Amino acid sequence: MSSRIRKSMAVALALVMVVAVAGLGGCKAKTDTGTGTDTGSTGATKGGTLSFYINEPAFIDPVNAQESEGMQVVNSVFDSLVDFDPATSEIMPSAAESWEGNADASVWTFKLRKGAKFHNGREVTAQDFKYAWERICNPENKSEISYHLAAVKGFDEMAAGTAKELSGVKVVDDYTLEVTLSYPFGDFEYVVGHPALGPVPAEELDTPDKVKAFLDMPIGNGPFKMAEPWSHNQGIKVVRFDDYYGDTALLDGVDFKIFKDEETAFLEFKAGNLDFTSIPGGQIEASIQEYGESADGYTIEPGKQVLTGSELSTYYMIFNTKDATLKNADVRRAISMAINREAIVTSVYEGTRSPATGIVPKGIVGYQDGAWPYAKYDKEGAIALLEKAGYPGGKGLPEISLSFNSGSGHEPVMQLIQSDLKAIGVNVKLDGQEWAQYLDKLDAGEFQLGRLGWLADYPIMDNFLYPLFYSKSADNHSFYNDPAMDTAILDARKVTDPAARVEAYRAIEKTIGEAAPVAPIVGYKHQRVGSARIRDFVFSPMSLAALDKAWIETK
Repeated sequence: MSSRIRKSMAVALALVMVVAVAGLGGCKAKTDTGTGTDTGSTGATKGGTLSFYINEPAFIDPVNAQESEGMQVVNSVFDSLVDFDPATSEIMPSAAESWEGNADASVWTFKLRKGAKFHNGREVTAQDFKYAWERICNPENKSEISYHLAAVKGFDEMAAGTAKELSGVKVVDDYTLEVTLSYPFGDFEYVVGHPALGPVPAEELDTPDKVKAFLDMPIGNGPFKMAEPWSHNQGIKVVRFDDYYGDTALLDGVDFKIFKDEETAFLEFKAGNLDFTSIPGGQIEASIQEYGESADGYTIEPGKQVLTGSELSTYYMIFNTKDATLKNADVRRAISMAINREAIVTSVYEGTRSPATGIVPKGIVGYQDGAWPYAKYDKEGAIALLEKAGYPGGKGLPEISLSFNSGSGHEPVMQLIQSDLKAIGVNVKLDGQEWAQYLDKLDAGEFQLGRLGWLADYPIMDNFLYPLFYSKSADNHSFYNDPAMDTAILDARKVTDPAARVEAYRAIEKTIGEAAPVAPIVGYKHQRVGSARIRDFVFSPMSLAALDKAWIETK
């Protein structure tokens, strides 16, 4: 999930992340103390507001939280059943203090913390999770993230409009939630860590006016609460929730400032008006020289303020496989092989990223280098494939429209791709649009060739295969449809042995790669910078800020 990444905003059971992120400071740990301590690391103090640049989000109501900008807000306002350590991506307790699956991973039981409250003062119960999940699955709400719950028994009936509730979600008592799945799913405990699957208080949505208000000022159970309604295209303000069940935040609040483009935000940062922002292309090395580079790539400290750590994400081009031209697999393969990924890494990202050779990024257990045979630069091979497709030298091939979200640094990448494709005879017209409008176009299939970045919702291979390529997923913007792969993905979910499950996903990734429904371009790395007054601030490999443990030097 931002104008860069859709996070619709992904380690198998008992396996460990291979991202080298050991030694990061701070984490979003949940405790039962409820004491509101003033101490984090040595010398930590309460107070002050941190300013944080985001693009205009698509949603901050968890019913449709799907991209990285809105997810920053949702993650601060809501707590899901489990969370992921920002340093290691290891699963850990959050709203649930414990959980377990049965022998075949088809039934999961979550024990909630007692005394945890919503921002309206009411205690959180298991019923609030059931309500929130069914709200997402209700087709009347047109949620594009309901696929997260597709494995839950009753999901298909709700999607078809023949049921009003998830039959597999049972409220055993106020503090026990039992979830029965339609099939065994060994990684389900990771799925429920998605920030959008937190609890929602039904009483705040019982009238049309309240529903409308909730869109701009949601009420959650997290360490921060909304200070005021979302001021569209200007900003979103959250403040510390002092009745939080765990250690209360040290910051008084976070001011998510919205700018049209990252160049403007970066100028505001340099002027001292922002604490955290992205770095525009071409200014990474200069920023490192000026502000210093983070020792681990994820943690900001004075003099080491530029973050360059690897992200669990992939930047890729999307082919609309329903398009008359791009439904030809050899045209897609040719386009993918014509793109010089190394040149993009060098000229746009100053060598700070790496070419992507598959859709699953480094850092996810199961990653395999060279998984997709056409995700490489081979101009002569691309020319041969184009001829095989019936367009020798591009002759007879209609002009292709390349759509992307403007104002976030994608223009140089799109221009290089345009030039690469022209070199094999493919004429491309660039079509830049605002982020929200662009997402609408993708969802409606009103594009030919587009771009997105996929950032892990939870750190498992399934999160890069099911949402992007399962035929019924709302995030399958390429409209890839292979019944055999649908079956294979569901079968892989059922494998209870972690190592065997990973191997099943690895085979699936290779098969999908042969069809080239998308063209992986580069693996993301952080391209962010923070102010010298930030302390204990961690920006995780899943690009979520651990704001509840951060503090600022106010002296």
